[in-house]
Amino acid sequence: MPPTPLLLLPGLLENAEAFAHQVAGLGDAASCAVADLTRGDTITALAGEALAQAPAREFALAGHSMGGYVALEVMRRAPDRVKRLALLNTNARPDTPEATQNRRRLMELAETDFPAVGAQLLPRLVTPAHLAQAEIAGTVTRMALATGKEAFLRQERAIIGRIDSRPHLAAIACPTLVVAARGDVLMPVEILRELAAGIPGARLEVIEDCGHMASIERPAEVTRLLRAWLE
Repeated sequence: MPPTPLLLLPGLLENAEAFAHQVAGLGDAASCAVADLTRGDTITALAGEALAQAPAREFALAGHSMGGYVALEVMRRAPDRVKRLALLNTNARPDTPEATQNRRRLMELAETDFPAVGAQLLPRLVTPAHLAQAEIAGTVTRMALATGKEAFLRQERAIIGRIDSRPHLAAIACPTLVVAARGDVLMPVEILRELAAGIPGARLEVIEDCGHMASIERPAEVTRLLRAWLE
């Protein structure tokens, strides 16, 4: 059998580098592609971009953080095209007023000092132990700078405007993996547990010693979980 087509959806200020270990490590099990989610300013538009970049036939879909919001919209629009779903460090809830206020503050900062946005976000994206590792911190910073200010502003507008996906979770019928991280301060385990509980038959896995950037902080563990999910 040919490898399963796998479309990976990166999060806010992320690019293909977020999934470098997974793409390399799953090469024998999946034909991997990482979508570019930098052009749309609504989750609906980003889902359209993802579907335009997806294989024509059935494919597996994995989304991290913002990529998870996009994946849930893809499931609403084209459920028959997705044979497996993986949701990493994400949730089904709409933005809270507090989160929206913080996003707008960062958007204002981006207009005058975009590199400072990444510097402010970094300590909340990874655990303190991983923050001290130059390779991990460097990867997150490099992705943010490569994504750039204009794409960041579009992505934040999309995230602020996202709908509450919880009422739609019960309609997801494909095998689903939900991955949480014990040290993720942005997406606590209980929110991922809620997400998994809403999807029939979904499996929740919790990665220890890890923050929000699971695919970078604990790359081998994420690759192992995705391999089991694909098989």
